[in-house]
Amino acid sequence: MRFGLFGSATARHGGPDVDSGQGYKQFVDYNIEAEALGYHSTFLVEHHFTGFGQVSASLALLTWVAAKTKTLRLGTAVLVLPWHNPVLVAEQAATIDLLSGGRLDFGVGKGYRHNEFAGFCLPIEEADARFNESLDVIMKSWTSKQRFSHHGKFWRFEDIIVEPPTAQKPHPPMWMAAGNPDSIRQVAARGYNLLLDQFASVEAVGERIAIFKEAVEARGRVFDPMDVGVARAFFVAKDQADKDAALERRLEAQRRLAAISNSPDGTKNKSSIMAFSDTREASEESALYGTADEIARKLEKLQQAGAGYILLNGGGPAQESLRCFAREVMPAFTQELRAKVVG
Repeated sequence: MRFGLFGSATARHGGPDVDSGQGYKQFVDYNIEAEALGYHSTFLVEHHFTGFGQVSASLALLTWVAAKTKTLRLGTAVLVLPWHNPVLVAEQAATIDLLSGGRLDFGVGKGYRHNEFAGFCLPIEEADARFNESLDVIMKSWTSKQRFSHHGKFWRFEDIIVEPPTAQKPHPPMWMAAGNPDSIRQVAARGYNLLLDQFASVEAVGERIAIFKEAVEARGRVFDPMDVGVARAFFVAKDQADKDAALERRLEAQRRLAAISNSPDGTKNKSSIMAFSDTREASEESALYGTADEIARKLEKLQQAGAGYILLNGGGPAQESLRCFAREVMPAFTQELRAKVVG
């Protein structure tokens, strides 16, 4: 198996005595240590208007992480295309890819939180159409050798050539978040890699990987488990009380997520990421919480379900879970991967 990180930094609000950048600095340090411990990648989320300081400018933060690391893959999970000028995104992402020596993994999505679309004064019903048009413009921006024009429903560009070029050719690896079967098949049809959310049960993860594998192979391509990134919350607990407290924090975060994702009239968000069961049992089943041995057993189940690339989210405020996982869990699951690389 391969292990990376998934998540966010936090910028605290406050008065003159509060360093709002401290959370960002801690996040960068976390990624520096993760690279030294053997983690493969870091994938940053993008969110806005939460009130609790989640990462908004993910490409800007990734640039800083890129400057402080040497081998860590730099991912977006995901950049929400309906909110962005696609040409500016193509330019910014290409710049990161160049400066990092070709380490960008470009993850994109449509968005799902009602409060974010409302904040940008964009109808959430336009998410699909905006996403598809923006993605087409970005791909053309990276692959066109000549000037081009684009006259679409949402964007118009006249006689442009997008610079700089990307370091990776023809462009950085593309990742898409998806959960329902039709969306998963669309990811395979585009030839992209798949990102799966952190709330789905192990059974659901296995079903989604199987759908993706079948769709990839139906197009005559070879399926690679490393082309599916499975996000999982993780926390290496000292004892049962430590684990219980972490699970309560996770449930509280899930409920806060639901509150800002649903419509003000109470209409439930229909996105697959919001299909999780709001129970302690479901939360514990989907998360890698517990002692090192308990986490290893859960990883074995994910491995049996077809997962090969795990993106770890959380771990607590300090780096201790990051270190414990790397020291006590990771070696047993990466030994096979190292053997393949050496061979």
